[in-house]
Amino acid sequence: MFLENKQQWGSRFGFILAAVGSAIGLGNIWRFPYMVYENGGGAFLIPYFVALLTAGIPIMIMEFSLGHKSRAGAPLSFSQLNKKWEWLGWWQTGISAAIAVYYVAVVGWSFSYMGFALTNAWGSDPADFFLNDYLAITSGPFEMGSIQIGIFITILFAWFLNFLASYGGVHKGLERANKVLMPVLIVMLLVIVVRAVSLPGAAQGLELLFKPDFSRILDPTVWIAAYGQIFFSLSIAFAIMLTYSSYLPKKSDIVNNAFMTALLNCGFSMLAGIAIFSIIGFMQFQAGGTLPEKMAGVFLAFVTLPSAVSQLPALNTLIGVLLFLTLAFAGLSSFISINEVVVRSIVDKFGFARKKVSIYYTLIAGAVSMVFATGAGLHILDLVDHYINNYGIVFAGLIEVILLGWFYDLSSLREHANLTSDFKVGKWWDIMIKFVTPLVLGINSVLNLITDLKSNYSGYSTAAQIVFGWGLIAVLIAVAVIAAKSKWHDAEAI
Repeated sequence: MFLENKQQWGSRFGFILAAVGSAIGLGNIWRFPYMVYENGGGAFLIPYFVALLTAGIPIMIMEFSLGHKSRAGAPLSFSQLNKKWEWLGWWQTGISAAIAVYYVAVVGWSFSYMGFALTNAWGSDPADFFLNDYLAITSGPFEMGSIQIGIFITILFAWFLNFLASYGGVHKGLERANKVLMPVLIVMLLVIVVRAVSLPGAAQGLELLFKPDFSRILDPTVWIAAYGQIFFSLSIAFAIMLTYSSYLPKKSDIVNNAFMTALLNCGFSMLAGIAIFSIIGFMQFQAGGTLPEKMAGVFLAFVTLPSAVSQLPALNTLIGVLLFLTLAFAGLSSFISINEVVVRSIVDKFGFARKKVSIYYTLIAGAVSMVFATGAGLHILDLVDHYINNYGIVFAGLIEVILLGWFYDLSSLREHANLTSDFKVGKWWDIMIKFVTPLVLGINSVLNLITDLKSNYSGYSTAAQIVFGWGLIAVLIAVAVIAAKSKWHDAEAI
């Protein structure tokens, strides 16, 4: 029995906060609202909740059940099912490590902008400030430029906060961190929502977001977008939920926990959408009916929102600080969970002390992440994020549901989940895992592949796509295979 198995969540509340904290990330704030707006407004919520019930929650129940049953991280969990599947656990672990080293940059930017909000440092041209003054962006991913000290320091700070949580273990580190981060995050978002909906033009912004266009319901791309949003939003298929659930006490209600985590994540997304589109409506009002150019992603966060803060009729500084602290906390809670996947997998496999792994992993991953403090950082981040999300996570999830759905006795996981759950899942769950999810992920993969083969993503060179895209995916798979072939420190655990 591994020492790591002795660690567990101190309470159900602590686990739910941690799981929700992992699911809630920057995408809830800067991706979900725009997805609703672009895909039929309020009508998009129909395929969105269908996707939640037919794919999101079923996969979460599956990963909670697998982690809880195996009491292990991803590599050991898959190895216990079939020794030939261990590489998949390492691939998911590698994906988490890759995400961690670039995701921390955005967390760092959020901390920086919290300080900038105190003095309105971005001035009258937030785009120029972000790209040139702050990032010192270069012409492409192969032109590194110099390390920006301000970004270097905030990335270092984010890694330090993560280290404190990881070093403290599950109960004293991860759980305590989320008991602070999540309540504060929700309170801050509520304050922002109250202020945002009171702005002139907010009603028009909310109409943009929620006015339903039911004709879009028949558009298959809208359904693909809904399933994609659910899949990326819930932190599934890269071992986070599997790892977190391995620390649950034996008599945990798996099904209820999965529903609560998924629904709370959706609730946060809705609140974020109300806040963001109230602010966009205000900016449209100020501009005489013209919508902001950037309404999603990095540029929404660090160009559009700063511009909105500057235009606020009152409380500019307070709202600015709260906005970027909200981004920082949302990012940090996810960042902590992503790193736990890597730490747990290494501890399981090699038997090293958790604290030692936390130290060395932080030093190595932290050093690698400093590439995102250079002038090429945004270019590399954009490329890596695109390929990791559209291919790394999607393919890992597709292989996971195919292996568990078709080459494993899926009913044993269902029975394990039902054993301690008040709400029992039936054979409908098997159908979702075996048919619905693989079909949607398969279609998603093919569409993404066709798009990227037709033209280079965002106009980047073929060399950049190979090095920071396909090359990275290939390296992660190779490392996963090598790690799977190394010996376990405790052969009896398999």
